[in-house]
Amino acid sequence: MKFTALIAVIQDKDEEAAIEVAKGHGAGSVTILHGKSIGLEEKKVFFGLTLEENVSALMFILPRKLSMKVMKALREEFDIDNPENAGFAFTFPLSHVAGLDTKELHKFEDDIKCTL
Repeated sequence: MKFTALIAVIQDKDEEAAIEVAKGHGAGSVTILHGKSIGLEEKKVFFGLTLEENVSALMFILPRKLSMKVMKALREEFDIDNPENAGFAFTFPLSHVAGLDTKELHKFEDDIKCTL
């Protein structure tokens, strides 16, 4: 089975909803990193405080066939292609993977069998 890493960076407020959307489209476990989005333009200042957007980076390891389905669902649900939203998503192939939960692997295998 070939695997792909899907990284989706979304606004913190959408973190739980994004995980639910991804899981609803077949994703399994997720690793979450928290950070701040710093763009090219200067951030807004309000009473001397810089307003930065907090973001969550959701990292999934998925079978290659499933990764595009999950990415498409996240793009549509959170309007990632809209420049007003502080989000983006990308995938990259994985040549070696270790440490995946065997239950998750069996789930992926069953999902693939059901789609054939």
